[in-house]
Amino acid sequence: MNAPSPRDLWHARAADRIAAGIDGRMLINGQRYNATDGQWFDCISPLDGKVITRVARGQAADVDRAVAAARAAFGDRRWAGKSPAARKKVMLAFAEQMRAAREELALLETLDMGKPIRNSLSADVPGAARCIQWYGEAVDKIYDEIAPTGRDALALITREPVGVVGAIVPWNYPMLMASWKLGPALAAGNSVVLKPSEKSPLTALRLAELALEAGMPEGVFNVVPGYGHEAGEALALHMDVDAVGFTGSTRVGRKMLDYASRSNLKRIYNELGGKSANIVFADFDDLDRAAATAAGSMFYNQGESCNAPSRLLVQEDIADAFVEKLRALTPQYAPADPLDPGTVLGALVDEGQTQTVMGYIQSGLAEGARCVTGGCRALEETGGQFVAPTVFDHVSNTMKIAREEIFGPVLAVIRFKTEADAIAMANDSSYGLHAGLWTRNLDRAMRVSRALHVGTVHVNQYDEDDITVPFGGVKQSGNGRDKSLHAFDKYTELKTTWMRIESA
Repeated sequence: MNAPSPRDLWHARAADRIAAGIDGRMLINGQRYNATDGQWFDCISPLDGKVITRVARGQAADVDRAVAAARAAFGDRRWAGKSPAARKKVMLAFAEQMRAAREELALLETLDMGKPIRNSLSADVPGAARCIQWYGEAVDKIYDEIAPTGRDALALITREPVGVVGAIVPWNYPMLMASWKLGPALAAGNSVVLKPSEKSPLTALRLAELALEAGMPEGVFNVVPGYGHEAGEALALHMDVDAVGFTGSTRVGRKMLDYASRSNLKRIYNELGGKSANIVFADFDDLDRAAATAAGSMFYNQGESCNAPSRLLVQEDIADAFVEKLRALTPQYAPADPLDPGTVLGALVDEGQTQTVMGYIQSGLAEGARCVTGGCRALEETGGQFVAPTVFDHVSNTMKIAREEIFGPVLAVIRFKTEADAIAMANDSSYGLHAGLWTRNLDRAMRVSRALHVGTVHVNQYDEDDITVPFGGVKQSGNGRDKSLHAFDKYTELKTTWMRIESA
């Protein structure tokens, strides 16, 4: 009898986990709760359209309860009052709990939002755990300051936690986006209320349990699942929330600023969308590597990445050859079962997102772009949400597929003549998150990098990354930075203490 395949083993684990029951209740003050009004929503897997579990549908009353718990925890200093070294110890234990639960978290992530299990295992869980660990290790190495005043005064500049932080995260990288907020906010001594996307809430709820098991005091880390227009809006409007870290669409980011103005002028840090340009100059002599990176970065996570290089600007001299290389690569990204460890492109998050992506594909065709490959749904017989990797050529930078964030596996190739043309096209966007450029000319690399109005420029690579560098953008891609030591700026306040020194 043949041994079960890795795919079969993952399906067996999934069936067992679902049969055992996945707790979808919110977690507040260390306890699980149903929604105050008893409402639920179905958590549906994009793999096959089946219900995984029911999740509590948080409302304003539930947000009130969670914020009250967070405020009480902050007020009695059960976490904020601990020394940095003591918080560090708990954060490191939290990261280890995440690593110990690696397979469970990866399975929940894949079932919930459709990404390949190989990515959940190799990137999402390790990356989230490293983030929590890194901020835990960093917090007892950040020093306060003494201002260079005269001899008759001592001026201290100290960082203090902002208080109660609302964290609202998207569905495309649920664990990673949550950890980018939780790491610096918790390490700095804040209390947090996390509102995960209703499309992918399961790992957030499990993370809160793991934090408790690691020794995080009750009330410090709370999770209220629910819809954005209900729980998310209530959290952003709450008068007792001091700051909100939001990652999501530019449309909702605008609402966050409005909510702040309508409430207590809380600090809003928006990490929003992108329409990143990836520029390939004719002097780059390894087109195979550039094409492989362009395809891999675009189709990773099904294209559901805010920094996806969805505008590929290729110099005219090499455009035909480059597009052919892309076309030849796309079979490697054929959608397949996300629970098969060999799959590299999984399912889109839900039917609504699939319809959105297909609408953009139809728009590209209607506006005259040439579909080189893809352009259709795939694996419809599974009941899942799969779209074939799609490449459009001869795209104008004015077309809808070049202007708007698609959040799916759709790549738009735009041809350019000169360096000046490439810079103008790249910057001709309402977004400013990431950009890439490929050249062997060092002067050009420096010139173009400086000219691109974005938060991150990748040179002769795309999407290489580390927790030590900031992530964020300019223009309508948001403000503030996740990751790196700079993230502490969002979740701390600077206090000046001025002491007069009397002469003897």
